[in-house]
Parts: sequence; C-alpha cells; structure tokens
Amino acid sequence: MKEYGNYDAVGLAALVRGKQVSARELLDEAIARTEKIDPQINAVVVRHYDFARAQIDRGLPQGPFTGVPFLLKDLDLLEGTRTTFGASLYRDNVANHTGTLAQRFLDSGVSIFGKSSSPEFGLMPTTESRLFGPTRNPWNLDHSSGGSSGGAAAAVAARILPVAHASDGGGSIRIPASASGVFGLKPSRARNPLGPDRGEGWGGFSCGHVVSISVRDSAAMLDALHGPEPSSPYVAPPPERPFAQEVGREPGKLRIAFTDKSPYGEAIDPEIAAAVRDVAALLEGLGHHVEERAPALPADPAVVMTTIVGANTGLNVRLAEQRLGRAMTDRDFEILTLVSSTNAQKQTPVDYVSAQLSAFQILHSLATFLANYDVFLAPTLCSPPLKIGELNTMSDDLSHIAPTLRRYMPGTSMFNMSGQPAMSVPLAWNAAGLPLGMMFAARFGNEATLLRLAAQLEQVRPWKDRRPPVCA
Repeated sequence: MKEYGNYDAVGLAALVRGKQVSARELLDEAIARTEKIDPQINAVVVRHYDFARAQIDRGLPQGPFTGVPFLLKDLDLLEGTRTTFGASLYRDNVANHTGTLAQRFLDSGVSIFGKSSSPEFGLMPTTESRLFGPTRNPWNLDHSSGGSSGGAAAAVAARILPVAHASDGGGSIRIPASASGVFGLKPSRARNPLGPDRGEGWGGFSCGHVVSISVRDSAAMLDALHGPEPSSPYVAPPPERPFAQEVGREPGKLRIAFTDKSPYGEAIDPEIAAAVRDVAALLEGLGHHVEERAPALPADPAVVMTTIVGANTGLNVRLAEQRLGRAMTDRDFEILTLVSSTNAQKQTPVDYVSAQLSAFQILHSLATFLANYDVFLAPTLCSPPLKIGELNTMSDDLSHIAPTLRRYMPGTSMFNMSGQPAMSVPLAWNAAGLPLGMMFAARFGNEATLLRLAAQLEQVRPWKDRRPPVCA
C-alpha cells in the first residue's frame, strides 16, 4: 500500500469501514514498514504481531479507529504481552492485566502490534535505554527523537503508522513531538484515565494520550479515551462537544501571549527564537491579538521535578527490591535510576510536601496568567534535538544532566504542574533540517481552544506531507 502513508488514522479507519481495505491488510503494511525502517531508528522494541492478528481474527470492536495499526508505549500494561518499562530487570516481564487507558485504546478498534521505546521508567527527554539502545531521529539519525515517548514519535514521523500512544509527565508527549516533527497534545490533568493500578502519576503531573500526524487524529482519539474511571481521584471538566467537532471550528480572535526566551529568562537557540517570532507574526496575520509577555514562576520547576519524580523512582526501586528480596544494582537499573532513588531516600516527607506546595504555586501563577489570555505560545524546546549520547544515564558522573535539561527543555514541565493542556505543533525546521515544535498552552480543561487553533495552523502551514529522510 504505497498510499498508506498518505492517510492519517481517521482516514485509514474510513477505508476499513468502506471495505476498501481490510484491517489485516493495514496490519501487514504496518509490520512490513516496521521491518523495513525500524532497523535504522529502533522505535519498535517489543513486537507482538500475533497479538494483533489474534485481535483481528476475534473481531475488532466497532470504534472510531477500527482496523488502524497501533503501538502502545513500553510503560503501559497489556495483558499477555511483554512490558519492560525500558529496564533491564524487566526485560522478560509479561503483563498479567490490562491498564484502563490500554483498554480504551483496544475499545477504539485499533490493533496493537507492538510497544514503542521509552527511556527507563520514562525519566529522560531522550530515548536511549541501556536495554534497547538509542531511538534515532528519522530527520537525522545522529540525533535523538526526544523522550520519553521517543519511539512513538519516531515511528509516526517515519510513517510506520499515523498515530501512537504517548505519555507526558514533564513534557514527554510534547518533547518528542517537537524533536520528530509530529503533533502532540498533552491533555488537561485527569482528562484521560491512569488506573487501575494508580490514580495519578508523578504527583498528578503525568497523563497519557497520543502523538499523531494530524490534529483530527488527536482530537478523535481524545473522544475515545477521555472520562473518569470509578477509582479516579479527580476529573477534568466535561467538554462542551466532542473534541473531533472542534477541528475546523473557527477559533475566533484569540488573545495570545508569547515569549522567545527560556522561563529562566535565558537566551535560547537563535533559530528557535526566530521561529517563535515568525509564528507569532503568522498568528497576528490570522487575526489574533498577539503580545510578547510571559508568566513569572514563583518556584523552580526543575527542583519540583527532582523531588517528585525522584520519590516515584525510589518507590519503583523499593518495590523491585521487596519483590526480589535483594538490593538493586546497576545490572538491574541504570545508574541514573539508582542515584535518583538514593537521593530521594535522603529527603524527608516535609521536602516532598514542600515540592507539592511549589507545584501549586506554579499552578496558581499560570492559572492567573492565563485568566488574561486564551493561549500562551513558547518554544517547546529551547535547543535543537539532542545528539545521541548527550545524556548518559549510565555515567559515573551525572553532573552533565541537570544543565543539559535546563538548556534543552526548561518550559514543558510547568504545564504538568498546572495541569493545563499544552501541545507541540510542528511549524518550523532549522537550517539543518531538524524540526522545531511550537508549544501552545490554554486554561485548564480547554483543549477545545488548542484543537481549533492547531487545526487553523494545520491549514495555513501544513506539515503532514513533509517527510523525513528516513521514511517508510
């Protein structure tokens, strides 16, 4: 199917409904593309083709994506399939149940033929686990596809499939979407479920959704996924109408604030800064009110992330030790994971509550700021996609990690703390041909405004037919 790569997931599902193609033919095409392209990019690290074939043979549910091939990120559970969390200790782990979000993907009608790569426990904004090796950027194989949903974004960018599961606890949908030149929306806190094993992830920072080549795929998938489950500790405001109906709906004249600087006030890569200003001018030309202004942050998001994520990492290590009855070593987990766990144990419950308070103060600041604007525009990343090896989680000296993160992705995690929806839109490329995503954020619960704006930008500056050099 040479034309397969021209369709988004909504389009492929329409072909199946119209009996122009079968679900099995689409699956075979996705598998063929995986076998052809993945040796170069290393995005599909767990392959369970027979699971997907069995799904089709049993009969797929009738949903909005019936027959569309799909990848689950290698952090979520799908009963009977291998889930490693990117960790050597779990290389042979087989899930004994299915998570709520994975079940909703199944109910949408997709056939899940494998797992996409993630860094160990999703900790890094690049996907280079020791277990599976680096996932490479289809735009330039020397560079990272981003993280932690780096496998998903690389596979979608390379047109192995048009949409794939992704999750975001500090930028992990938006970062790889930016680095790989695809669309990625982080929904509002609690929009999509995280159970049944947990009510929230990383203190409420984490959420799951997808990366995609089109805005309408993201919107239609949000319709299929959203809503609480019985154990949800809180819920997002219900949408006014189906999210898919927001795509193509006029956004109106939006009040848009923008910045071309890091939230720390530091200068960023000049090509990215120029791209932000170009997009701001584009928005003004579309009739929106645009002004240069940025929120002031009352606390350092990096300090908050270190404490909250470190504690969660420490729990992962403790649970493994309790299960196996021995201390974890660097044969089990990467050095970064072990150091994060050790540092977390040195902190007190008061330190954790202090970090939670700082996160709330950031939430309050951003909510107050966006009370005066409909949308905030900033660069998703403040430097181009990292080169493979720039972040080394197996180094005896991890001192390079914090300054690299500060330079690379200083502005994504604050919207995990605020719970507000944010998206990365592929609107620019640098002179070297690497994608530069633009990040837009809106008020809590207001994905509708972002989807309308994204669809407008998709029309005036389309990206779907822009393909990377490594492409199926």
